[in-house]
Amino acid sequence: MSGLLEGKIALVTGAGHGIGRGHALELAKHGATVIVNDLGTSLDGSGTGKVADEVVELIKERGGSAVPDFSDVGDEAQVDALVERAYEQLGRLDIVVNNAGIVRDKAIWNMSVEDFDLVMRVHVRGTWLLSRAVARKWREESKATGGAVYGRIINTTSGAGLQGHFGQTNYAAAKAGIVGLTQTLSLELASIGATVNAISPGGRTRMSASMPGSAPAIEPGELADDVFDPKDPSLGSPVVAWLASPEAGHVSGQVIKALGENIQWLQGWQPVATVSSGGKRWDATKLGHTMGVDVFGTRASGLRFGG
Repeated sequence: MSGLLEGKIALVTGAGHGIGRGHALELAKHGATVIVNDLGTSLDGSGTGKVADEVVELIKERGGSAVPDFSDVGDEAQVDALVERAYEQLGRLDIVVNNAGIVRDKAIWNMSVEDFDLVMRVHVRGTWLLSRAVARKWREESKATGGAVYGRIINTTSGAGLQGHFGQTNYAAAKAGIVGLTQTLSLELASIGATVNAISPGGRTRMSASMPGSAPAIEPGELADDVFDPKDPSLGSPVVAWLASPEAGHVSGQVIKALGENIQWLQGWQPVATVSSGGKRWDATKLGHTMGVDVFGTRASGLRFGG
């Protein structure tokens, strides 16, 4: 174990399986006490026991410190109570990793309102509720001391949210919304010293394994330490640990993609081409040539750009 996060208290939501499980193991590896949050039942599918308990035991077997939590991240009262318990039982909460998520994939003409709302509830509402609860605590602390706090929020986006994905209007909208939340929250918490970033991870998880023809999920902790599998869902976890550390205090409002062997710093919508009206109102009937040639570089009407 390293001391990169020694003495820190961290919370990871959706930490029973896949990407969140990898984050919990990694944070504990570097000295953090980890609150392992998950609603799920045991990994063996027996329906008995809670998967959060199993991850806690695995962390303890490896010499780390962890406690389980079974709160519903989409429930306001449960989230507020979770943060209060962290302060009451562990003294504080330094790091929040908003990872919990679900999918309900269907093309928009087949998707129900319930499937849309449920995905938004877990991803966006869950991330927002937990961020609000801990932000209130950190702001109180900053007011009381008159100085900066140690606060780290790491949110989770995905390629679907950044580029779109067929059959995922709910999931893609949620993951794109989390980027906006991340950037805005980083501005709101800057004055008290807290940082807020987002990671775009990947790998063979239970979520991806549910797709027809997909390979089985890889559960972090199953592979030997010296085995590199580019589909290991825990490959982005070292980036989370670093963002949670004192070394990353200068990084906030950013999106980092960590997939396989590569780490990429991503930036959002930036101007690609600019045309000016010369101080006059644009005429829609004359925009065809300007938009086609000067902006999109083509005369092809209705051409869809991008993959």
